[in-house]
Amino acid sequence: MAELVLAVDLGGTNLRAAVLDAQGGIRVRRSQPTPRQDTCPDALLALVGGILAEQPVTGAVIGVPGRIDHANGALEHAPNLPPHWPEALREELLAGHLGVPVSLANDADLATVGEVRYGAGRGAADVVYVTISTGIGAGVVLGGRLVRGRRSVAELGHTVVDLVALRSGAPATAEDLGSGTALGRAAAARGLPASGAQVAALVDAGDARATEVFAQVAEVAAVAVTNAAHLFAPEAVVLGGGMGRDHRLPDLVRGMLAERGPRGLEPPIAVRTAELGDDAGLIGAAGWAALTAPAGDREQPR
Repeated sequence: MAELVLAVDLGGTNLRAAVLDAQGGIRVRRSQPTPRQDTCPDALLALVGGILAEQPVTGAVIGVPGRIDHANGALEHAPNLPPHWPEALREELLAGHLGVPVSLANDADLATVGEVRYGAGRGAADVVYVTISTGIGAGVVLGGRLVRGRRSVAELGHTVVDLVALRSGAPATAEDLGSGTALGRAAAARGLPASGAQVAALVDAGDARATEVFAQVAEVAAVAVTNAAHLFAPEAVVLGGGMGRDHRLPDLVRGMLAERGPRGLEPPIAVRTAELGDDAGLIGAAGWAALTAPAGDREQPR
C-alpha cells in the first residue's frame, strides 16, 4: 500500500485538511470555518477524525500561520489564530491525539515545499517563494533543502522597507505597504473599492487612479522580493498568493531585479508564477520530509 500523509492547514479563517500520496496527489479533502471558540485539539479532531477512519496515514504535517520552534516542536507565535490555541499546538501533544507522528510547519514554508517539489519551482535547487496576499510570507530552499534553524525563518513581510515611515510611527514594513491588505487600504483612501480583486479589475479597465495605486503597492512588493534575492541569490523566485499571482507582478519583479537585484548572475534569476494555487500548502506536506531531512538522507528536487 502506498504511504499517505495527512496535511492540515490551520488558518485564521478556515481549517483545511487533505490526504496526499507521495506524488502530491490529493486523495480526499475537507474544510470548515475556523471555530474560534473551540479548543484546538477538538477543532482539529472534528476536521480530520472521519478522514483518518477512512484513509490510514503514516504521518501528519500541520501548517500554521506563525513562527515554529522546530527544536521543541511547538508553535511560538501566531497572531491570527485564536489566542488559546498556540499552547495546544505541540507536535508531541498532537501526535497523541492523532495516533501518528506530527510535524508542525510554518504555512509559507509548506507552500514553498509544495511549489519546489511539485509546482513552479521544479528543477531548481535554490528557490525563494513569496506569497503576496492578505500579508506577505516567504520560504527559501537552498541546495534542495528548506532553510530553517531552531525556528522557522524568512519572515519577509515584517522587514522594514520605509525608514522615514518607521521613524514617524507610520506603517513601514513590506506587509504594511506591499500586500493585498495594503492595496485595499490604499485604494479605499483614494475612493476606490477596498478589494484587491476589484482594484485589479479597474486596472484592467484602464482606470487611472486604480493603476496608480496598484503600481505603488506592487513596487513595494517587488522591492521586498528583490531584498530576498540579495539575501539568497536564488535560481528562481516563485510568486504566490492572490496578489502575487496577478499577471502584472512577474514583469514588475523582473524589472526591479534587473534594476536593483544581484549583479552578475548568469543565468539571471527566473521569475515564475505559482502553479498550485491555494493547495500549495496542503500539497507541500507530501514533500515535507524529503526537503527537511538531514543532508545525507534527503532526496534531490525533481
